[in-house]
Amino acid sequence: MAITIEEALEFIYKNANPRSLKIVPLEEALGYVLAGDIAASHNLPPYDNSAMDGYAVKVEDALRDVKVEHTIFAGDDSKEELSGGFAIKIMTGAKIPHGCEAIVPIEDVTITNSGVKLPKDIKPSRHIRLCGEDIKCGTTILNRGERLHAHHITLLASQGISHVKVYKKPRVAIFASGNELKMHFESVEAHQLYNTNSPTFLARALELGCEVDFIGTACDSLEDIHEHIKSALESDLVITSGGVSVGDADFTKEAFGKFGYEIFFDKVEIKPGKPTTFGRIKDTLVLNLPGNPLAAALNFELFAQSIILALSGDAAKYIAPIETTAAAECIIRGGRRTLIPGYFDGAEFTPYDKFSPGMITPLSLSNAYIIADEKCEVIKKESRVKVISTRFSFNSKEQKSLSCS
Repeated sequence: MAITIEEALEFIYKNANPRSLKIVPLEEALGYVLAGDIAASHNLPPYDNSAMDGYAVKVEDALRDVKVEHTIFAGDDSKEELSGGFAIKIMTGAKIPHGCEAIVPIEDVTITNSGVKLPKDIKPSRHIRLCGEDIKCGTTILNRGERLHAHHITLLASQGISHVKVYKKPRVAIFASGNELKMHFESVEAHQLYNTNSPTFLARALELGCEVDFIGTACDSLEDIHEHIKSALESDLVITSGGVSVGDADFTKEAFGKFGYEIFFDKVEIKPGKPTTFGRIKDTLVLNLPGNPLAAALNFELFAQSIILALSGDAAKYIAPIETTAAAECIIRGGRRTLIPGYFDGAEFTPYDKFSPGMITPLSLSNAYIIADEKCEVIKKESRVKVISTRFSFNSKEQKSLSCS
């Protein structure tokens, strides 16, 4: 019996968990997911410092001519103490001297024979960056489950952190099945096709931060599929395409059955992609996708991406749609949830006007898709839709409704 998209995703979130941990140097941490909270060990800034190139002054010396006898540069361990009637020239980032009440920018003073004349309005603490105003020692700066981006590396470097504990990247094995399929580096006969699904899955799994093993293309025989399965079972996740329907040459699920395949679901109320199958062989998860390229790719975006995000330990493992409006009308045959590719330009979504499960052109021209409700027969122009991106990452720490009505 076919299950709903929501039920399928619940099986995925229940069974896909991060596998193991490792420690990586900061220089190699980009893209990994943190396996533990990280607290600050230093204040930032570590001391009161100047936000401007200017002069350290007393507030009471406003409008006065003051003497300048010293200059403090960033990095100086100056022991100077400021007294009334004096100013100390100071550079951006330099430690504030004792007795300083404000910084006056260079452009706001007038050079005199004895030093500088200060402006009328000097406010206490002006242009002074206070110790710990950005980060206070002991506060949590990053949480377990956060995927490390470039600006997270900034935070870690500011604390002198050289290594971090992370979840290992999911290891994914990919192969397709079909006598008609040839790889892109082989010659094809008139009755054969190039295998486009496996290179697509490989590229997307890499984009999603996985380590990927490409196992190849299996013939439509139990023996050959068995060999490919044996080569894939050391992975966290095996993704296949083809051989999951009900044709005479569809052996994939039967072949996996020899290895103790525990199937969680094998039909989803969705089009294209109803025969999508998900299960487990011991500790290895298995996702069998249909062979038609558009069906395979769209179901990869919905189901494989959810598995990969969960395996990676990412707290934002739920796909999050963006609400927008439809730029054009789209007629749908109801009965099942329908995945509709199209283009989101940041303001509205344009459904692709011609697509079928076996096409590949809609994939290259689209950057998103929507899921139409099973009762929906037309997406009207300017109606509200929920866009799911295939090019950008819009994920959430909370599960959200993906369909539009």
